[in-house]
Amino acid sequence: MNKTKRHEIFSRLRKDNPKPTTELNFNSTFELLIAVILSAQATDKGVNLATAKLFPVANTPEAIYALGEDGLKEYIKTIGLYNSKAKNIIKTCRILIDEHNSIVPDDQKKLEALPGVGRKTANVVRNTAFGHPTMAVDTHIFRVSNRTKIAPGKNVLEVEKKLLKFIPEEFLVDAHHWLILLGRYTCIARKPRCGSCLIEDLCEYRNKTE
Repeated sequence: MNKTKRHEIFSRLRKDNPKPTTELNFNSTFELLIAVILSAQATDKGVNLATAKLFPVANTPEAIYALGEDGLKEYIKTIGLYNSKAKNIIKTCRILIDEHNSIVPDDQKKLEALPGVGRKTANVVRNTAFGHPTMAVDTHIFRVSNRTKIAPGKNVLEVEKKLLKFIPEEFLVDAHHWLILLGRYTCIARKPRCGSCLIEDLCEYRNKTE
């Protein structure tokens, strides 16, 4: 995969979707943080159904903390791993209140210090809420990067570093969303929909489908 191909790939993705964003519903940086924590090993659709009930009742660190673990569980019990997620979210709310004046920090290390927030979650928040050119490599981006040969790597960190190195700077802020959407709807795991992919002729996957 050369520089010219990569530029053309992201040019097409931008032309097709000039302003991509997350499919999680949120109205504040804090709501985004909670939604992303909940989305681990869960679908965005499932998270949106839960937060549609939760956020009108509690959408600040103080309000969610006041619910307590048991109160929060009532809203998120349809989501996988809801017990551990409830515990982490309550702890995170306490830290935000005590250490950050209830404001979600725009800092990788401070975000990763919050319970339930790993490197990927921190990258999503910094990219989507603050506009940083970060790359949150999930299963979709990992698959697309390796399959297309845009940025092949043995693990998520290796793929993340290669994407940040190889993607032209003008596309970096939005690249995370384009690649997720490509992996979620077109370059799917079992049988990629190559025939309907707008970068099929540029992709270097050998076993393309019709």
